Amino acid sequence: MAELEHVPEDWNRALAVVAHPDDMEYGAASAVARWTSQGKDIGYLLVTRGEAGIDSMSPEESVAARAGEQQASCAAVGVERLEYLDYPDGLVVADLNLRRDLAAAIRRHQPEVIISINFRDSWGGPSWNHADHRAVGVALLDAIREAANRWIFTDLGGPWSGVRFALFGGSPNSTHGVDVTDYLEAGVESLRCHSVYLESIGTDPAEADRFLREAAEAAGTRLGVHHAASFELVG
Repeated sequence: MAELEHVPEDWNRALAVVAHPDDMEYGAASAVARWTSQGKDIGYLLVTRGEAGIDSMSPEESVAARAGEQQASCAAVGVERLEYLDYPDGLVVADLNLRRDLAAAIRRHQPEVIISINFRDSWGGPSWNHADHRAVGVALLDAIREAANRWIFTDLGGPWSGVRFALFGGSPNSTHGVDVTDYLEAGVESLRCHSVYLESIGTDPAEADRFLREAAEAAGTRLGVHHAASFELVG
């Protein structure tokens, strides 16, 4: 595979936008731990509360469990701001409503960088990405442009054109990487915080750890470091 370029780090504020609790924790959170250690301000915005993600729990029980896990997961990587948009888990559509809500969040938080996860059809090979991941990514890219246009969503406050680029973690089209050699443990801990969810999908925490470490080693080889988080940079 092609070598990765280093993600630029001459910025101070980012907003991570994903569909579900645990999405950021499959690799991207290690990079977040690095950036918060540098004093960067990073907030998390989740489009859903993941209420349909645990088959053995009612949506209400799942929301309660996953909210606590996500809060702990954020704390593990130095993130203090966590918000939700309350879209229905599993039924997210990249429509005008979602674009509007994301544009509003971008204008409110005024990030220089947007962070998310893979929105491509596949994770690579014979796989199929979750519909919510695909919808959020597409709507997010549109919302970045719309948040910058003063003549769109004129009731949402002034425009914000300060987003320099968006990063999509774990993309099969990854172009950039972040050295997380010193922050991989924090990223692993952030995933361990989702113990109820991991147990519900039959994932041994040790296996989750192994997956993160192997992925970080593979990305590190492409970046020329021990461990890395890979991203597709769009900007």
